[in-house]
Amino acid sequence: MRKIIELIMKIVFLLSACISVLAVAVICYFLFSEGLPAIAEIGPGNFLGGTLWKPLEGLFGILPMIIGSIYVTAGAILIGVPIGLLCAIFMAKFCPAKLYRFLKPAIDLLAGIPSIVYGFFGLVVIVPVMQVLTGTSGKGVLTASIMLGIMILPTIISVSESSLRAVPESYYEGSLALGATHERSVFFAVLPAAKSGIMAGVILGIGRAIGETMAVIMIAGNQPVIPSSLTSGVRTLTANIVMEMGYATGLHREALIATAVVLFVFILIINVSFSLLKRRNDG
Repeated sequence: MRKIIELIMKIVFLLSACISVLAVAVICYFLFSEGLPAIAEIGPGNFLGGTLWKPLEGLFGILPMIIGSIYVTAGAILIGVPIGLLCAIFMAKFCPAKLYRFLKPAIDLLAGIPSIVYGFFGLVVIVPVMQVLTGTSGKGVLTASIMLGIMILPTIISVSESSLRAVPESYYEGSLALGATHERSVFFAVLPAAKSGIMAGVILGIGRAIGETMAVIMIAGNQPVIPSSLTSGVRTLTANIVMEMGYATGLHREALIATAVVLFVFILIINVSFSLLKRRNDG
């Protein structure tokens, strides 16, 4: 009976894996079959390097959206990763038990807040603050970066904390035995041993930042131009798709799907780059 159950579970797991791979393959087929012809018709240079997005005039340049996505994502990484990592270290190695009982559920709650709620928070809190500090509309690259930096915190904190707790206690105890302080043992013995898991958390956070749409639409300014400063309005690739897909037809619709292809390749390049970096560090 036990062998039968194990065989059934193996089949279930195999089917689940095959369905997951099939779903990814179907998505890739749809994106590339619909998007690549549009890129060929518009011209790869005009599509990827064009600076004007005017669908009514037949101009489909997405360079401003590509640069906007890079700026916003880079800003979110600079804000979210250090804060998230330090918070994870605090929770894993420094946080008192009484405080941890309240802090851990609060961070988990942040992960469950809908994007639209984050967008409203950014619109009524962060944007007015940026208006006062910068004297602009308050909607721009910096505002979107701060918002996305907050949104990726739960992912980075949770994964990094789990990785830190998974490090064998002998690493920490061995460091103490050699005369290191508690802080040095955590930062120079435990933290390097958890770098693989921390890197995974960073990758997941970056994926969340790149793919975020609703919150960015509400606070980024949505101007399809190359931003000239941190306070300039910006439109990301995801925002461009969501804002215009509802009424787009013909080549316009195909160009939006082609934008999704570029976004897909963009995320793939980031994941491969981090994987290669992780492999080189492990080597």
